[in-house]
Amino acid sequence: MPVLEGRDLVKRYDERAALDHVSFVVEAGESVAIAGPNGAGKTTLLSMLAGVTTPDSGSVELPGGKLGWVPQKAAVYQKLTVRENLELFARLEKVDDVFGSATRMMDRIELAHRASDRAEDLSGGMRQRLSIGMGLIADPAVLLLDEPSAALDPLQRERLWELLGSLADSGIGIVFSTHSAGEVEGHADRVIILDGGKLLYDGAPADIGPGAHFELAFINFLRARRAHVNVGGDAE
Repeated sequence: MPVLEGRDLVKRYDERAALDHVSFVVEAGESVAIAGPNGAGKTTLLSMLAGVTTPDSGSVELPGGKLGWVPQKAAVYQKLTVRENLELFARLEKVDDVFGSATRMMDRIELAHRASDRAEDLSGGMRQRLSIGMGLIADPAVLLLDEPSAALDPLQRERLWELLGSLADSGIGIVFSTHSAGEVEGHADRVIILDGGKLLYDGAPADIGPGAHFELAFINFLRARRAHVNVGGDAE
């Protein structure tokens, strides 16, 4: 069942195309990575899907219901406690049972033992889990994350991906951007590769380069694509 659809999305800044007619679908329980070099359009695409940026043309559809958004920098209020952050977002999302929803979410993100602690006193990994909890508080069908593990140490990354894996297992669609080939190989059912605002690949990570690790296959794929453009002009 589709939970998110991007249809022919276009975003331009002056003469530069940040996104150039990008379309894709995310299914319930599917984990989709968005990969590409710096400036490829990853953050533009995620912010557009989240409704933060308006496309010049195209549309975003949510047939599965609501959407949760976790930006790269943990979106928490530092002076509020864990519970206060979750209750605030529950009220903003017009959740019926604010106290109960915050309590259940603290259990889900394993922060019940830090309920009364301010966000500024949490570790980076805990703040990221709190930010994810705030994105989940309205029970979305799909969760978007912009480089969720960028500032985390290896142990924190492992716990983060355990949490995201459990969310996908429960039927939530997960869409995340990353620069890590290991995260694509280890945690994505599909990978969408962007370069220069164009969608170049949408499929299983293992299928991009048979017999090669994703990082090497990814590099070879981009080199071949750019060589084709340089030789033949705009690629088809």
